[in-house]
Amino acid sequence: MLLSFRKSLTKLTDNLFELGLALGSGILMGITLAPLEAWYFAWIALAPLWYLVCRDRHSPAVLYGLCWGIGFYGLGLSWIFGIHPMTWMGVPYLASLGIATFCLTFITLWGTSLAILWSICLKFINYKPQLNPSIRVILGTACWCGLEELYSLTDLWWTSLALTQSPHNLAILHLGQLSGPTTVTGSIVLINGLIAEAYLAFSRNRHQLKLMKRIRPAIPYISTAIASIIILHLIGSNLADRPLIQSIESSLKIGIIQGNIGNEVRHYRSGYDLAIDNYTKGYLELAEQSVAAVVTPETAFPYRESQIKRTPFYQAILAKKVTALIGGFGEVPSGITNSILTINGKGETISRYDKWKLVPLGEYIPFEQYLGKLIDTISPLDSHLAAGKFAPSVITPFGNTIFGICYDSAYHEHFRRQAQTGDLIITAANDAHYGSAMPAQHHALDLMRAIETDRWAVRASNTGYSAVIDPHGQTQWISKLDEFAAHAHQVYRRHTQTLYVRVGNWLTPLLFAIGLILFFRSYSSIKSEV
Repeated sequence: MLLSFRKSLTKLTDNLFELGLALGSGILMGITLAPLEAWYFAWIALAPLWYLVCRDRHSPAVLYGLCWGIGFYGLGLSWIFGIHPMTWMGVPYLASLGIATFCLTFITLWGTSLAILWSICLKFINYKPQLNPSIRVILGTACWCGLEELYSLTDLWWTSLALTQSPHNLAILHLGQLSGPTTVTGSIVLINGLIAEAYLAFSRNRHQLKLMKRIRPAIPYISTAIASIIILHLIGSNLADRPLIQSIESSLKIGIIQGNIGNEVRHYRSGYDLAIDNYTKGYLELAEQSVAAVVTPETAFPYRESQIKRTPFYQAILAKKVTALIGGFGEVPSGITNSILTINGKGETISRYDKWKLVPLGEYIPFEQYLGKLIDTISPLDSHLAAGKFAPSVITPFGNTIFGICYDSAYHEHFRRQAQTGDLIITAANDAHYGSAMPAQHHALDLMRAIETDRWAVRASNTGYSAVIDPHGQTQWISKLDEFAAHAHQVYRRHTQTLYVRVGNWLTPLLFAIGLILFFRSYSSIKSEV
């Protein structure tokens, strides 16, 4: 009886330790993102989950994936809780707390579902213990890359593993020029898989008395991991060291205004007046510096397109004759759009970019007929927004331009397609209610888009971070948080086409093809031996 109790207690302790290990490794991956940005931990933080899933054919892969996902996505997306309190929107404190908790829980579990699905796939791949671990590494990497690509097609997407390396590891981020963020994600998963397989090989030889006999089976995996990480960084460094060939004819001086209008006031009359004053002051200051255009943040002007012409800012455009890219609301038959309006020096609206990816629960309500009344208070708008239609690029007085508004930055394919005709990235955002972590992650996303497309990127954010990023991911200028800024910077229009821009994500199908061919060949040989 006592022996049975001890065995049960030991098993329970082991299970709790393993779940804690999965959770802890997910948290370790989470601290690679802002605000801590310990990017180097990404190269080992997935290995414990890989080990736990593959150690035993009967391992609770779903639970391990759940714990890891909660650690990573819960910590990485914790800035979502910054929407609380929403008392400035008229939402009671407790209701605001409930809404913020629901949003964080839902988005965390959505991301966690990716880790769970991957754990299930890896367990299925590991069902035959005789399978060559190298094949498991290839297929495990392909599965994670494939799931990320699939999730990036949904309306809820933000934290690719590739984001863990931005903005610091520029060498690895340059691999994005080959096959997009999938190349960076695949590199991280590959190294983690090799480390996990090394420990699996070591642990399966624990019965050996001599240490070298226990270590020897792990040496091929560790040496391959070391060689791979060196080679990957060398390839990325070679891409990063290529000189930026930029002609004087392609140069352009762009002005950026960071209005610093807090969300607590920007939807009231006093906020309207402050916005007009700050942006008009910034425009006049930048116009004196002979800029080609002035960029304002997302919804810098809380006005519809037809109302902007009645503002002092519009009169300043007529006086100074400098093009303005204005964040405001466009008008469509179905409602309004979150837009960037291009108004030339004559006061003519020559083009408009409408935000392509709206924020679920914030800018539109999924399944509104069922959930609308319950969570409608989350949106600060009187009416819900209409999503824009994809445009190859937007025509401006200085050429075809790649545009993105806020949440668009998470969708790499959106920028890739525009980069086929566009020669400069301009993004606008309003991250005022999310603290400091979210603006830092947002900046990291735009930095990745600049490298992948080999374009200069200009970003204007309401309260920060506004920035200028060159095609090698070097941040040439960045604003401080919660400060007014009016900055002019020289950028360059570029017409280059990276392999990723031309072809797209070719790496994921290639990994699947190689992995499946090897898997079925190996499976057939195992079956014939039996």
